[in-house]
Amino acid sequence: MSPLTGTRHLVRLILRRDRVLLPLWVLVLAVLPVSYAKSFFALFSTAAERAAYASGTARNPSIVALLGPVYGESVGALTAQRGGFLLVIVALASLLTVIRHTRTEEEAGRRELLGGTVLGRHAGLTAALLVTYAADLLLGLVTAVGLLGTGLPAAGSLAYGLGTALVGVVFATVGGLAAQLTETAGGARGIGIAVLGAAFGLRLVGDTARNDWPSWLSPLGWAPRLRAYEGERWWVLALPLAVTVLLAAAAYRISVRRDLGAGLLPPRLGPATAGPALSGPFGLAWRLHRGQLLWWSVGFGLLGLILGGAAEAAGKSVEGNPQLEQIMARLGGASGLAEAYLGATLSLAGLAAAGYGIQAALRMRAEETGGLAEPVLATGVHRTGWLLSHLLFALLGPVLVLAVTGFTTGLTYGLSVRNVPGELPRLVGAGLAQVPAAWVLAGFAVLLYGLLPRLASMAWAVLAVCVLLGQLGAVLELSQWLLDLSPFTHTPQVLRDQWPVAPLWALSALALLLAAAGLTAFRRRDLPTT
Repeated sequence: MSPLTGTRHLVRLILRRDRVLLPLWVLVLAVLPVSYAKSFFALFSTAAERAAYASGTARNPSIVALLGPVYGESVGALTAQRGGFLLVIVALASLLTVIRHTRTEEEAGRRELLGGTVLGRHAGLTAALLVTYAADLLLGLVTAVGLLGTGLPAAGSLAYGLGTALVGVVFATVGGLAAQLTETAGGARGIGIAVLGAAFGLRLVGDTARNDWPSWLSPLGWAPRLRAYEGERWWVLALPLAVTVLLAAAAYRISVRRDLGAGLLPPRLGPATAGPALSGPFGLAWRLHRGQLLWWSVGFGLLGLILGGAAEAAGKSVEGNPQLEQIMARLGGASGLAEAYLGATLSLAGLAAAGYGIQAALRMRAEETGGLAEPVLATGVHRTGWLLSHLLFALLGPVLVLAVTGFTTGLTYGLSVRNVPGELPRLVGAGLAQVPAAWVLAGFAVLLYGLLPRLASMAWAVLAVCVLLGQLGAVLELSQWLLDLSPFTHTPQVLRDQWPVAPLWALSALALLLAAAGLTAFRRRDLPTT
């Protein structure tokens, strides 16, 4: 039997399981660069305006740290830089997809069941990599075609699309290798995200330093150095291809040398007996959620440092362009362009925090399908207490990460304008104002889990729709009723002097109603439901 026997069938299985989620993240990530290009065409009608904007962003280290360098003054060059942070999202989506279909399947025992059939040793890893590679390449192709449709040059559009796709390919392979190193999916995700964080750190240091050699060590730094639309350097594409081959070779070599269910790294053994903290469902939930809550908080804190440092320069970079000033003021709803920038970026942070809330809520589904919920509920633990223990983190987690984001943003922005006592509480409040909208999406995830557990992952699709409405609504001039479908549309801009409190109470009440409905449905249905 060939080591690849059964790969085709596993590819079909993965495509069936991800028939909603996979096209969704490909579509969202492909549409965003197109929207950036259209907005730049609309906002900068002259070369002088583009030059002023490019000069302003290039001089600000915080913007460069977040988005990457800008290599020209054309609309294409500005679009390529504006989409710089999307590379991180593509990388994260790719590595998590591979881990989900390799180590998660193995940890849940489904890989062992499939292994009892006619299935080659390499089939599982190969199928996961093939599907993710195909999704990344499709993302790059759709992005290139979309950018070409806006009127940008074909060569630059292709370079940008390929650079984005190959970032995903590299980190998909990182996910495949991480899945061979540990016995748990959580450990594999931790390794993969640590590698991604290190790559972002190298890119950040290289792009903001005088000598950019650290960026050449980072896969996130290679795509910008293709210099799409500014004299493409096609040889750079050889770097991600070579690294992909090396990582894949290592992953396959480890795969054949380890036992099924085992990893290369030895597991860290815990204490023989549980401590008092694990005597109830809330202690267990804390044990399960504390790691990801910590890393989300650290990541949001670092993001806030960058956003706050870039705020003042972001406002100055658009001065002299009345059309852009008007749009930015509408987005942020504040008196100054810096405040408009802060309002818009904290709104994006709210969307990301909603992702944490959904992830924490869907941990219940993972516990159930993994066969871990049933033994807990077979004891004296009541269903209500078990669900509320996880719901606590789905609701309080966004509060913590948005408070951290507001604090670090307010600190760095306050230092830049020399008014920390005034800006710090204001921006913490602006961050916390995003919490009720994030709660609505977490509550919807709980409702799906309780009522239609098989469709619980559709909560991610709802988040993607909210991202699209928030990012493309103003550009595409969508109808207001359509924009109102997103709870984030109803979040008041608290950086204004006067703002309404009623929407926050209404969103909070809606979130609690959704969660209560999910709890009621969960108490009445059978367990497990797979």
